[in-house]
Amino acid sequence: MRELTTNTDPLGLRFLVIGCGSIGKRHIRNLKTLGAGEIAAFDLKPERLSEAGSLGTRAIGDLAEAWAWKPDVALVTVPNSLHLPLALEAARHDCHLFIEKPLSHRLEGVDDLLKAVSERRLVTLVGCNMRFHPGIKKIKALIDEGAVGRIVAARVEGGQYLPDWHPWEDYRDGYSARSDLGGGIILDGVHEIDYLRWILGEVGAVACFAGRLARLEIDTEDTAAVLLRFLSGAIGEVHMDYVQRVYSRNCQIIGDEGTIRWAYTSGDVCWYSAAARDWEIFPNPPEWEANQMYLDEMRHFLKCLAREEKPLADVREGKRTLQVAVAAKASSACGEMIQLGD
Repeated sequence: MRELTTNTDPLGLRFLVIGCGSIGKRHIRNLKTLGAGEIAAFDLKPERLSEAGSLGTRAIGDLAEAWAWKPDVALVTVPNSLHLPLALEAARHDCHLFIEKPLSHRLEGVDDLLKAVSERRLVTLVGCNMRFHPGIKKIKALIDEGAVGRIVAARVEGGQYLPDWHPWEDYRDGYSARSDLGGGIILDGVHEIDYLRWILGEVGAVACFAGRLARLEIDTEDTAAVLLRFLSGAIGEVHMDYVQRVYSRNCQIIGDEGTIRWAYTSGDVCWYSAAARDWEIFPNPPEWEANQMYLDEMRHFLKCLAREEKPLADVREGKRTLQVAVAAKASSACGEMIQLGD
């Protein structure tokens, strides 16, 4: 296993992208933009492998051949149910890991991965790209500065019509529609849970109502309302759905000295200060576009490989967010509040 050192050119590493769907190809393009060494791609679907090859990667259709290529870094960008086994296999081949969110679709086996990466001192990052959105970063900075005083509540929403996610393919064939692949809006919408944890701290208890309520042809939940009690005492309300025909993603943080509101579509973070009795508006940077947060995420990962930065969301962070999502699914199934342990 090779690893970068401070100020070392990342071109010396080999990157293996496992899974060449839309997010896998996005990461390939961003790695190439950042000049990140040699890149190989693996996928069992010939058409996806061909698309990855057209991006200038080495296309490999056999996983044993991919390991024989001796990659230094593996990006796991496959359906949720395959994250853990492939990440563990990659770790046992001494690969540093980038794993798309969520870390897995269940908690069983997660500790085996944590043990493997710890023993091998591997760098890991879970793909929580919303932590790199300028609006979410600004919200966290304001809260860390005490701009709204003590946080008492948060309301978060994320919704979009599932067939519109990837209009070039049948949504019924995607992992989101299939419980056996770890689909469902709770795991797909785990970004909202993750960034609330990042901003407000750990969750102590979870309650949830969820179900397949729309006329989508899926066997997973399409709508969920998750109630979180943070260890700080704050209450979080998270709405997620596959149903809204107009994309919606927003956040409201309520403190005893002010309020913060943010909407993805406008990009503005709006801060009301009780002391000033006025609003201050923080827009997205000029000409910002969505891929920038993925590019910043990958740039951060390269700096982590170089030991220049510490991972913002490593596999241990990924496990904590997954615990909340799994508790939400369990609460919905049993109709009771779930208490989270350490």
